[in-house]
Amino acid sequence: MKFDLFFATHPRKPGIAKISATGLLISAAISVTQPTKLSADEWPGWMGVQRDGVYRESGIVDSIPDDGLPIKWRHPIAAGYAGPAVANGKVFVPDYVTSAGESFNNPGQRAKLKGKERLLALDENSGDVLWEYAYNRPYEISYPSGPRATPTVDGDRVYFLGAEGDLSCLDIDDGSVVWKREFTKDFGADVPIWGFSAHPLVHDDLLFTMVGGHGQGIVAFDKKTGNVRWKALDVPAGYCAPIKIEAGGTTQLIVFHPEGLTSLEPSTGKKFWDIPVSPSYEMSVAVPVIDGNKMFVSSIHTEAVLIELGTDSPTAKELWRGGAKNAVHCSNAPGIFEDGVIYGTDCNQGDLVAVDAKNGDRLWTTFEATKPGERRFIKHGTAFLTQLGDSDRYLVMSENGDLIVASLTAKEYKEHGRMHVLEPTGEAFGRPVVWSHPAYANQTAYVRNDKEIVAVDLSAK
Repeated sequence: MKFDLFFATHPRKPGIAKISATGLLISAAISVTQPTKLSADEWPGWMGVQRDGVYRESGIVDSIPDDGLPIKWRHPIAAGYAGPAVANGKVFVPDYVTSAGESFNNPGQRAKLKGKERLLALDENSGDVLWEYAYNRPYEISYPSGPRATPTVDGDRVYFLGAEGDLSCLDIDDGSVVWKREFTKDFGADVPIWGFSAHPLVHDDLLFTMVGGHGQGIVAFDKKTGNVRWKALDVPAGYCAPIKIEAGGTTQLIVFHPEGLTSLEPSTGKKFWDIPVSPSYEMSVAVPVIDGNKMFVSSIHTEAVLIELGTDSPTAKELWRGGAKNAVHCSNAPGIFEDGVIYGTDCNQGDLVAVDAKNGDRLWTTFEATKPGERRFIKHGTAFLTQLGDSDRYLVMSENGDLIVASLTAKEYKEHGRMHVLEPTGEAFGRPVVWSHPAYANQTAYVRNDKEIVAVDLSAK
């Protein structure tokens, strides 16, 4: 049986409800639960301060000149798919240092390696190493480059999930271990073929991530001690990060897993609602995205579902279900849902697609964001989209190592400059790729491949 690949390095809007003209009347009913307050120029985890894929810092370029943007620094690192996090003056970037074994990329076969899984804390201004946390961890996964999940910073702690299920809570000042759990040892969990990928989510005093198995599809940990507070769902772990929203006057924990989409009460794990979705090969990957009271979930290859969230109670109903030839089927990179239009890179065709949320019809497609000049398809073509404030301009990180500024509207994709930042050192389906979501903070883009992390100056001079 032929397998297709994804990587969850990076699910968009894990929950903010952006309010379009049609959504003003329901803005009070559907919104994102705000995380721990942090300054607006940080990127403390997956998808930024509000975990919505929006970069709100002022004084940022709205175009890239022909000669590119200045490079602040470069620092060598080892391999990994996990994007960096930036907070408290530090850049947290995970990697894997191989000591033995053959690394190869086969979507249906696990490679066996020996080495160390590692989290580096770098000075955000210079790239100098401030501390290193590392442990021996044999790998037996497909596409074994390294960790998949972006670290999550919360106060004076950083939470780091490794590809084989090591969940570590570290002190951000020196990297010392506060607590640690091993999913295979502590829960008897099976390691997904493409590794654990669900970026940890903090809400109040709890930390959520996907573990997988009978009654433990998702687990809520006490963020201070690592003790289990509750477990829920008889489902495999999949590859998608849980998200939190406010809908129907209730905080909801939304879980996209290999059997569907489930809403839970964050404090107890009690189920609110379920909508079945069947991603191929258990590849629940891209986080659901929200616009007003509409939620879009993208399933690999054949399914995409638009959902209407209840405004008076925690309920949901399906509005339409798209097939392979319409909607968009996101995989490695999360989509964007803005003013009634869904944007995302399609795993089947490999291009960037704009979709009318009313019915799933495609408004336009382009390969310029993934592989310029392509006319037919590339498997799992990938570009990571980050909105610049409330504008129609986006920072687009292409899998070929280009950083792009582009306008995305219902009418068109229009570029405002690009620069080649780093080489695509990974491999997928016979082509070189960069499959890692950047961090944006301090008027800087922090971008990594399997050899280095680069800081690009985004300040408007």
